[in-house]
Amino acid sequence: MPPKLDPNEVKTIFVRATGGDCPPASVLAPKVGPLGLSPKKLGDDIAKATQDWKGLKVTTKVSVQNRVATCVVIPSASSLVLKELKEPPRDKKKVKNIKHNGNLTLEQVYSVARQMRPRSQARHFSGTVKEILGTCLSVGCTVNGTSPREVVEKIDSQEIDVPSE
Repeated sequence: MPPKLDPNEVKTIFVRATGGDCPPASVLAPKVGPLGLSPKKLGDDIAKATQDWKGLKVTTKVSVQNRVATCVVIPSASSLVLKELKEPPRDKKKVKNIKHNGNLTLEQVYSVARQMRPRSQARHFSGTVKEILGTCLSVGCTVNGTSPREVVEKIDSQEIDVPSE
């Protein structure tokens, strides 16, 4: 027989799901079954919490205390960049291998970097901006009409002055 659950203990589960969609119960069941939660009900809660991120893959932090689950969305850098591009939501099953050829302004890159700053490994804000520019390069978008690589070179040569925060 398993040990008795402590009602004050908080368990944390991370689930990567498409925004607005319910993750399959087969993914959730092994994670939440031992905690006494229904995978279907938790899937509905995750779908409700990720409604703003429709069509994008986001990580959801599920905190469980006393058999009550609370969901918080933790977006990745690529999710934030794709959201800034303001592309229409697409059906993952029908449209494959899409090229994100949008254009971001430097201010949009700064706003994404401010959101990612607490989770960044960089010492200074300019390093976080460079991390986001690398994400822009891998996503395939441009910044101010130029390649993100050129913007990084301009930041390194101090042609572009990055704000302190």
